[in-house]
Amino acid sequence: MKGNYLKSIELVKEKVLSFDEFPFCLPIIKDMGKLEFRSQVTYIVGENGMGKSTFLEALAMNLGFNPEGGSFNFNFSTFDSHSKLGDYIRLAKGARRPKDGFFLRAETFYNLASNIEALDSEEAPGPRVIDSYGGVSLHEQSHGESFFSLFMHRFGGNGLYILDEPEAALSPLRQISMLSRIHELAGQNSQFIIATHSPIIMAYPDSQIFELTEEGVNETSLEETNHYRMMKQFFLDKDRLLHHLFEK
Repeated sequence: MKGNYLKSIELVKEKVLSFDEFPFCLPIIKDMGKLEFRSQVTYIVGENGMGKSTFLEALAMNLGFNPEGGSFNFNFSTFDSHSKLGDYIRLAKGARRPKDGFFLRAETFYNLASNIEALDSEEAPGPRVIDSYGGVSLHEQSHGESFFSLFMHRFGGNGLYILDEPEAALSPLRQISMLSRIHELAGQNSQFIIATHSPIIMAYPDSQIFELTEEGVNETSLEETNHYRMMKQFFLDKDRLLHHLFEK
């Protein structure tokens, strides 16, 4: 790949009036310098409440995506809840523009599927929207099947894909299959930025991992993330951990 579509993101701090207000009080925002995307696959990880989804939402909106998800062409809203962070960040883009793109939000995927149903209920020339997603209504599949159908059928390569907790509906086997799909699309000049809690999802080789903590943002490796260490501790010494957990 001849350079990423998105090269960096930074907060325009001089525009922020107060870092005591949401979303500027979030660790990833309050202490964020310039985050540079050097890999085709970048992960944003950390505990709940660290601002991963807020960060991805602002990033996606600045790239031209609908705040509730979808491709560049989607323009629906079921509840206007996005933060104002998008007005305070600056992006540096590469020389090339992506031919494809998608913003996946696990929490609003149902709304996305409903919007596709609504669009296809209207008479229009050309193929149905759902045909780009495998041809089967996303509402008529399980949550996991519909997620995986999106990855397999809608993502076409040469794209910029922003994914917020894609593991939410995927079994461990499907998460491994998703890694294979990411590798396939990366080989087709695609870039991924993924917020996840899953050590499986974040295991892609030669990726970047930004971990969010109360102290700010730290670039790290898979093995050094709190998620990986917690899962490793659990499976290597499950009985001891459960003993301390349930001890009265």
